[in-house]
Amino acid sequence: MQVTKNNVFINKVIKHYLKYDRDNPFIFISSLLAFIGIAAGVMVLMLAMGIMNGTQKEFKKRLFVMNYPLTLIPIGYQNANDDIVTKLSSKFPELKFSPYYTTQVISKSGSNVNGSILYGVDFEKERQINEVFDKSAQSSIKVKSKFKMVTGESLAVEMGVQKGQKLTLYFSEQQAIGFGSMPVQKRFTIDATFDSGLNTYDKAIIYTTHEAFQKVLKRPTGIYDGIHIYSNDAMNDLKHINAYLKSIDYHQGVRIQGWWEQNASFFAAMEMEKKALFLVLLLIILVAALNIISSLLMTVMSRRTEIALMKTLGATSSEIKSIFFKLGAIIGLGGIIAGTFLGLIGMWILTTFDLISLSEDVYGFSKLPIDLTLLDFVLIIIGAIVIVLASSIYPAKKASSVDPLNVLRNE
Repeated sequence: MQVTKNNVFINKVIKHYLKYDRDNPFIFISSLLAFIGIAAGVMVLMLAMGIMNGTQKEFKKRLFVMNYPLTLIPIGYQNANDDIVTKLSSKFPELKFSPYYTTQVISKSGSNVNGSILYGVDFEKERQINEVFDKSAQSSIKVKSKFKMVTGESLAVEMGVQKGQKLTLYFSEQQAIGFGSMPVQKRFTIDATFDSGLNTYDKAIIYTTHEAFQKVLKRPTGIYDGIHIYSNDAMNDLKHINAYLKSIDYHQGVRIQGWWEQNASFFAAMEMEKKALFLVLLLIILVAALNIISSLLMTVMSRRTEIALMKTLGATSSEIKSIFFKLGAIIGLGGIIAGTFLGLIGMWILTTFDLISLSEDVYGFSKLPIDLTLLDFVLIIIGAIVIVLASSIYPAKKASSVDPLNVLRNE
């Protein structure tokens, strides 16, 4: 026959044990430190995960601007041409395409020199898929020459040039001069400048026209180095495009690359760092949970006589176990609730007030980004609850195993 627990009795004893004991002040202090430690652990874990997620989101946003959702890269000659653009545009009218040429160049102005990547694009098509380029085009000075360029603001400042001025570009291709050769060079007029938010991209990327590429480097018309593709659902569209290219027997001549593949190692490193940080900070809660174990064990040792008397007066081992298990759970869960509250306040303060400023030249943003996802929040709470409840099991079992005969005999 199963005996029901006396919850009134259990709750009264728990309430009594939670009070400050003048005879054993260290037990109360230990419990208080466990409460504070768990609260601090949960708060720090929430803030750390929020900052990691926010930083990852900001970097992804910046990289997505200058790394197109999808890029068609030819494997063989003449595979990225007007014909494939026409076919893809007809099959996928919701997508936007911008064919491009590309090469590495050295930009020079006076004594200033910088290495960059030059893209030859159709300005109107590029505006439709690149918001940074589109924004720069709005401040264009409308240079009429086909030898015009759009550079990053950082590059223009470093080179000491402004809109309307010329910048010399040196190409890796050689041209015959007398009995020798020298790199192909051409002066381009700066039509506009852009600011992507990432200083590295602003220095490294330059845009010019298709016609300039075809003229300077003698590139054939209608055959490109690749095609940038804008998509709102890049991962699914990549599968659909690959399936279509396979159906028209074109898949062996090109490769479709997603923006996440271009930066796979970077985001993999960030994801690993996030997981490692989560586990390390979870140890803070684990250390605080050890205080729960120690404080409960000290309570059991100091209350052995009371436990023996309660058993003698009819309290069951199950009730004694419930008392100490719930006592540990109250301390731990109270710390989790307090830590959650403090974490939310901390995130609000950091997002509302500019307490921590970052170098925009380095990170691409000046305000500390915080974005705690629901999944991370749930994992933090579940992890903390599991640690707290697990730390309460052993002291509760130890208290329920107290033998009243041995204790009272020794008393």
